[in-house]
Amino acid sequence: MTDASNTFKKAPKRKPAKGKSVSVSPEMRQAYADLIRERAEKQEVYGRHLPQDESRRR
Repeated sequence: MTDASNTFKKAPKRKPAKGKSVSVSPEMRQAYADLIRERAEKQEVYGRHLPQDESRRR
């Protein structure tokens, strides 16, 4: 049969993979910041039209 001492051992920890770093132009960075801001504003406006509490529901 199989060796019982090897069956339930923990796997060795893996080394974390290095993240990629990307350099972008200042214009691209500004455009991305604007996109994030616009999306946050749209989400806020959308949230205003939702019911605030459960007591208002029928």
